[in-house]
Amino acid sequence: MITRLSQLFVRTLRDDPADAEVSSHRWLVRAGYVRRVTPGIYSWLPLGLKVLQKVEAIVREEMEAMGAQEVRFPALLPREPYETTGRWTEYGENLFRLRDRRDADMLLGPTHEEMFTLMVGDLYSSYKDLPLSLYQIQTKYRDEARPRAGLLRGREFVMKDSYSFDVDDAGLAASYQAHRDAYIRIFDRLGLEYVIVKATSGAMGGSASEEFLAVLPAGEDTFVRSPGGYAANVEAVTVAPAPAIDFTDAPEATVVDTPGTPTIASLVAVLNAEYPRGDREWTAADTLKNVVLKVTEPTGETWPLAIGLPGDREVDPKRLEAALAPAEAAPFEEADFAAHLALVKGYIGPGALGKESPSKVKYLVDPRVSSGTSWVTGADEQGRHVLHLVTGRDFTPDGFIDVAEMREGDPAPDGSGPLALARGIEMGHIFQLGRKYAEALGLKVLDSNGKLVTVTMGSYGVGVSRAVAAVAEATCDDKGLAWPLELAPYQVQVLVTGKDQEMSQTAEDLAGQLSGVGLDVLYDDRKASPGVKFTDAEVLGMPIAVVVGRGLKNGVVEVRNRRTGERREVPVAEAVTAVRELTGR
Repeated sequence: MITRLSQLFVRTLRDDPADAEVSSHRWLVRAGYVRRVTPGIYSWLPLGLKVLQKVEAIVREEMEAMGAQEVRFPALLPREPYETTGRWTEYGENLFRLRDRRDADMLLGPTHEEMFTLMVGDLYSSYKDLPLSLYQIQTKYRDEARPRAGLLRGREFVMKDSYSFDVDDAGLAASYQAHRDAYIRIFDRLGLEYVIVKATSGAMGGSASEEFLAVLPAGEDTFVRSPGGYAANVEAVTVAPAPAIDFTDAPEATVVDTPGTPTIASLVAVLNAEYPRGDREWTAADTLKNVVLKVTEPTGETWPLAIGLPGDREVDPKRLEAALAPAEAAPFEEADFAAHLALVKGYIGPGALGKESPSKVKYLVDPRVSSGTSWVTGADEQGRHVLHLVTGRDFTPDGFIDVAEMREGDPAPDGSGPLALARGIEMGHIFQLGRKYAEALGLKVLDSNGKLVTVTMGSYGVGVSRAVAAVAEATCDDKGLAWPLELAPYQVQVLVTGKDQEMSQTAEDLAGQLSGVGLDVLYDDRKASPGVKFTDAEVLGMPIAVVVGRGLKNGVVEVRNRRTGERREVPVAEAVTAVRELTGR
C-alpha cells in the first residue's frame, strides 16, 4: 500500500503542547497521531489509529491463540449489576454516572466483570461448558481526578479485558497461567522492556495479582526488585514485623521539654544538643512520627486514623491508597484538629491515640514499631516529647499498617537481597478473582456430581491505547518518534528532495516496488523543501526512509534507519533489496 503524504490527514506541529509532561505525549501530538479534545480525552488521527490497530492485532492474535473468544459489550451500562457487587459505591467519583430520560441510573463502563459474569450465567449451567475464556477490546471510562501524560493517564482509553471461568481453583490456576503466558508473548512482540511484579488487587478483589510494567522513567508506578528475583509494585511490598525485643531493662519513659520542635529535624537537633545519648547521636530513625488522617468511605462516612512510623520514613501515598481502598484518606485540617482537642499538632503521641483513648482516633503503626522497640515521640503537650517510650510497655497500638515508603537498599521480603527502586508504566494486570463476582451475581453450574457450585473467575487487562504511548515513550528521541517495524503506521517513507521529473519518477517507481513486496509505504510527494521533509520524517518516525536526491545523478539513493541513525547510499537497482534486508520482508 502507498499513501501520499500530500493527501494524508496530518499536520506536524513545531511547538510542544502546553500540558505535555512526557516525551510520548509531546511527540504523539506534534506528529499528528492524536489530538486533545479535553483533558484526558483524545481523538485518534489516521497515523495514530494505524498504530492502535496494530497493537490491537497483536493482542487479538495472542488471545485467540490461547483459546479465548472475542465478544463486545456496550460502554453504556445499567446501575443494577454494579450496585449488586458494591462497585457503584466503591468506585466513588471515578465513575462516570448519568441518567436516561426514564430517570434510570446508568454508567460508562470502567471495566466489565459484572457484565461478563451475567452473560455466562445466562447461557451456561454445566461444568461441561467450562473452562471458558472470553475477551473484548473496548473503550473504557474513568473520571480521573488528575488526567496527565497524554494517553498514559486518560479518562477514556482502549483496553483489552478478558475473563476466565472455571469450576474449581485448579482450573483457575491453569487459566491464569495461560493468560500470563499470552501476556508474555504480547509484550515481547511489542518490543518493550518489561518486568512482571507482584501487585495488589485493589477494588477488583481476588487473591493472586501481578502487573506487567514497562520499565520507563516516565512511569507513574514505582516498583522494587532484588538481585535474587523478587519484584513487586511498591503497594504490594510487605515488611515483616521486627522481632520482639525484651524491654525488661529499658529505661523508664521520661517527658522532656523540647520547645520549638514541631518537625523531626528540629526535634533531632534539640535532642542532640540538650539530651545527648552516650553511645551515638540521636537520628530521625529513633523518633516515632504520628501522622493523622481523615478517612472517607465510599458511603461518605468519615473516621480519623493515626499512623505511627519511624521518623526517617514518610507515608507512601500509593501504599496508603492500596491499604485503605476503596476508602480514601486526606490529611487532618485545622477544623479536624479543633474537633479532637487531645491532639496537639506537632507533638502528638500514642497517649492521645487509639480507639480506647478520649480522642477515639484509631492508631495503627508500621511493622517496625514492634514490641519492645523504644522511641522518642510526642508527649501530647505543646513543646514536649517523651524519651524511651516502649511499644508494648508504655503503649499498645490498635494494629499494624504497612504504608511507609520503600527505600533503595531495603531488604527484600523473601531474603533475596537489597531492593532497587525503578519506575514503570503499568501495561497489563492479571487477577485471580476467585468467586467474588460469581457469588454476588449468582453464577453457578452443576459439577460432575450434579451439585451446584459457584464458578471461580480470573480477570486480565491490557492497556491497548496506553501501549501506543509506552512504545512511543520507549523509542522516541529528541527529534521525534521512532517506531519499531511491527507497530509503525508505515514501514518505509520515500522522500524526493528535488524537483526534476527523473527524481519524482524514480521515487514513484521505488514506492511501487516496495509496496509490491508487501511493505506499507508513505510517499512524501509534497512541494516542500528538503529540510522540511527530513524534519517531518524524523518527527513521524517511520523505521526506514529512502531518500531520492542529488545522489541520483550518480545512480544511488540513500537508505536511512530511523532507529539506529545509520545511513548508506545504494544503487537504485539495489534499494528495494536493501530495505527488505532491514525489514526482514
